[in-house]
Amino acid sequence: MESESSASTVRDSTVYLTRKFPEPVSRILEPLFEITLNHSDSPVGRDELLSHIERADGLLCTLNDQIDREALDIAQKLKIISTYSVGYDHIDVENATARGIYVTNTPDVLTDATADLTFALMLALSRRIVEGHNLVFNREWDMPWFPSFMLGNDLSKKTLGIVGFGRIGRAVAKRARGFGMKIRYHNSVKVSKAVEVEHDATYSPLEMLLMESDFVSIHLPLTDKTRKLISYEMIRLMKQSAYLINTSRGMIVDESGLADALRREEIAGAALDVFITEPLAETSPLLEVNNILLTPHLGSATVGTRYRMGEMAASDIRNVLLGIEPVSLVNSGVRRRPI
Repeated sequence: MESESSASTVRDSTVYLTRKFPEPVSRILEPLFEITLNHSDSPVGRDELLSHIERADGLLCTLNDQIDREALDIAQKLKIISTYSVGYDHIDVENATARGIYVTNTPDVLTDATADLTFALMLALSRRIVEGHNLVFNREWDMPWFPSFMLGNDLSKKTLGIVGFGRIGRAVAKRARGFGMKIRYHNSVKVSKAVEVEHDATYSPLEMLLMESDFVSIHLPLTDKTRKLISYEMIRLMKQSAYLINTSRGMIVDESGLADALRREEIAGAALDVFITEPLAETSPLLEVNNILLTPHLGSATVGTRYRMGEMAASDIRNVLLGIEPVSLVNSGVRRRPI
């Protein structure tokens, strides 16, 4: 049974939540810790974020919160940074590790939701679903059916090139098999033969994958090596009839180069769920082309997925502040310090 002194020590720990999060977060954390939170769905200003980090033992943040050296320099009490995302490039992980701060994320739970959205975008783009909806909704459908009306492209028997063959890339491959697609993949490390056989996938160098695929789907983490990996020069290697889909990180695709390629009809179309700057700036060149489908970062946007992300993120904060190893540790080399 917990003693009064240990209960007091736990209650003295403060956790800062940078947003309103789903119900599991408060249910897991509020009985144990002092909670301060941003009650808005909008990000707090930099000064306010830093003032809370200075006093926090635990931090639950999002991709929009920059937890950099400046933030860590004033985080005298911070023991854990839990990000409500798979990506963690908004956190200075190396610096946090050197300070003995645990960094955790929410992998696995959003794999299926993101893979589903990837296929939704592929279908909507290739079968011109949004165009068709707008035609009807805007009362512009003024001719009956005729043989060449609103023709799109099949997925069946087409080649899908998956760039990044981790959890989400493999989940996309699983769905592609159901559509009868041929699967090519590129990865920094070639996967085992057993994984290739399981997903009926064949490895290709990146340039060859781009040249041979009818659909190219990006599923990479953002690193120095992947930043703007899909440049204008790379896009030009694709078939003129091919489509590009990105549901990973916006900085991986050169947006200006993609807009140029679309404007010149060097590829058939693109669908993006992530962008270099979010929300997308009104001056973005992506808004000046027609053969593109844009969604506002919906990869994990299902009720069940966001609920499970909250459970995972909050549980890891609870564990670390109670002196227990977290489940989804990013920086496995973190220097242990008394908690």
